Amino acid sequence: MRTVEETVQARLILSTHRSVRLRVVLSYRPEDPLAVRMAFPAEFSLDDPAERRDSEDIVWIFARQLLSAGIELPAGVGDVHVRPAVGRRTMVELRAPEGIALLQFDTADLRRFLWRSRLLVPEGEEHLHLDADRALAQLLG
Repeated sequence: MRTVEETVQARLILSTHRSVRLRVVLSYRPEDPLAVRMAFPAEFSLDDPAERRDSEDIVWIFARQLLSAGIELPAGVGDVHVRPAVGRRTMVELRAPEGIALLQFDTADLRRFLWRSRLLVPEGEEHLHLDADRALAQLLG
């Protein structure tokens, strides 16, 4: 099966007056039809530098529906929150025990990515792409 992958620019908000640009790779896999992935360069990790491998991206996996809903209205509970922002921007907040990362995306980039993912698996048809046996095997190791 094909994968949708798109590299976009985001801003990591460091404080009220400081931010830094970073590359984010968005991906969608029909074999995992409910999820999207966001991969960030390892240098932006909140982990202890001695414990991480510099070559490994940081990957967050969360519901495609959360990203889609959050573009229009604030959405999310728990570790991932998505909400619209001023000026055709979307904020994504990622919460981990090490801290909180607040990222600002161009909404058009997220819409384009979601549109491409829906070409592979339309919303509401995710259940047709689920492989329960494989998921159970992965869960049980």
